[in-house]
Amino acid sequence: MSIPPPPGAPQPPEGPYQHYGPPYRTWGQGYSPYTRPSPVNGVAIAALVLGLLCFVPAAGLVLGVIALAQIRRKGQSGKGMAIAGAVLSSVGLALWVVTLATGAASGIWRDVKDGTRGNASFSLVEGECFDVPGDSLEGLTYDVDRVSCEGGHDGEVFGAVTMSGGSAFPGDDAVTEAADEKCTPLEEKYVRDSWALDGVDVYYFGPTRQSWRWGDREIACIFGNTDDRETLTGSLRVDETSLDADQLAFLDAMDAVDAVLWEEPEEYPEDDLRANQDWARDVHGVLGEQTGALRGHTWRTGAEQPVAALVKEMEAARKDWAKAADARDSNTFYTSSANGYGYVDGPTTVTARRALGLATTPPSDEDYGSGGDNLNV
Repeated sequence: MSIPPPPGAPQPPEGPYQHYGPPYRTWGQGYSPYTRPSPVNGVAIAALVLGLLCFVPAAGLVLGVIALAQIRRKGQSGKGMAIAGAVLSSVGLALWVVTLATGAASGIWRDVKDGTRGNASFSLVEGECFDVPGDSLEGLTYDVDRVSCEGGHDGEVFGAVTMSGGSAFPGDDAVTEAADEKCTPLEEKYVRDSWALDGVDVYYFGPTRQSWRWGDREIACIFGNTDDRETLTGSLRVDETSLDADQLAFLDAMDAVDAVLWEEPEEYPEDDLRANQDWARDVHGVLGEQTGALRGHTWRTGAEQPVAALVKEMEAARKDWAKAADARDSNTFYTSSANGYGYVDGPTTVTARRALGLATTPPSDEDYGSGGDNLNV
């Protein structure tokens, strides 16, 4: 017998029991009862960074497109960054294409390389002219401005050499010695006529202790004015490309004689007469060879007589050198060799040079030959 429920009481369930759900709503994994911001797409961030830096613009453009696809599929944020990165990369890519097409990339890369390596020679090449920020080619400098050789300029590069060595800097003296040894042959090749270097001295850019650590091994051989207050004007290059056959024949003969004259012994005749006699015989021999070469050449109109007059003086000097070679004492040697030197760089030589269109001002000890001034950078 069942007892009816009191009035107003809830009705019992129709089944044997009733399942009651949890009193609060549950949230599935990955959801929250509170609103959370969607994560930023990492690829979009990378695209923006590459677009701003422009190191590899193509990569920034590709990453921007990938980021947009991921953002659309995953519902992430960062769409603005992806678009900005793609646009900036597109602009950078266009600039790179223009730079490569116009050939400007090589200059940019050279400047970047010089800046990172601390290159003392600034990658200057033979034939280039430049200005330095300071008032002198001596001392330290950290930059140069390449300019045309036609106008005024501080220096002209006539060659470059590379030093060998390990990681340890060999020292300033070693750099100076290498420059003096290796720049001289390049100087003689670049300027065949030493008389053309009136008022010109030799300088160089060489590595410093700091730039050596960056791999700098280059020495730039440079012409500059002997007067710090003056500049050079026009290129000093006088080589086979700018000289005619007559000029080359004349310079070949004069250079051969000068080379032997420069071999004068360090010992005085009174200390070593035999060595000086041997040298005098060499001078006598080379004068015979070169006067024969000058006489055998066919000269242009207007140059025959001036060259013939010079050859006559050289033959007279040759006789004096023969006497010096046979001198029995130092006094006789001094007298004969002094007479033999008489024609060198004299008025007859100047006249012959003028007729051939060559420089007519002999180089002095003050203006030429005192080079080797170090300009470390």
